[in-house]
Amino acid sequence: MAPFAGALSADYIIFSNGTAYEAIVEINDTARYEFTDVGFMGENVPLTVGDIRLTANGTPVPFNTSTPWGRPGSITFEKGNYTVSYTAPLRDNHLQAVFTRPYHVNVTIPEEFNVQNPLLAGLSSGANVTKNPDNTTTVRWNRTYAFDLRFYDDTREQILYFFLQFMGILIVVLVVVPYILSMKASE
Repeated sequence: MAPFAGALSADYIIFSNGTAYEAIVEINDTARYEFTDVGFMGENVPLTVGDIRLTANGTPVPFNTSTPWGRPGSITFEKGNYTVSYTAPLRDNHLQAVFTRPYHVNVTIPEEFNVQNPLLAGLSSGANVTKNPDNTTTVRWNRTYAFDLRFYDDTREQILYFFLQFMGILIVVLVVVPYILSMKASE
């Protein structure tokens, strides 16, 4: 699917073990890119990244790396339009980003994970979920300034169903059985 005109694109590919992702982000008319994550209060926090690549039309471009103490790491380069790629760790099956311009975002989730159950997954508004023929899942946002995605594996889904069954049994034992016994006692 080709991106719509007027917005940049950002692609995130979650690794099959769910512990990291690769980001491929278009940037325009800039000479600096900071590697940040979104903190608890929405603030920018430093993001540990690796395998940084900067390209212009598929050609590698030289850049300088800077990691000031207590500040996010960044790269600087000659002002222009580029694509920056990097890998970063994931925590708790959660991926989010905030942009200063509208972006078309694509997140590819491997077949080991899912986003279908709303009790376990979380998708920010505007998400379009597609199950692909290779059993991967693609989640898309069009012209968004931010996205938030939480995914889960089969183990978490099985634990949820076990918990719901256990709660159902507790309700029957603690509510329904005493009610039936009290009805028989009143007869």
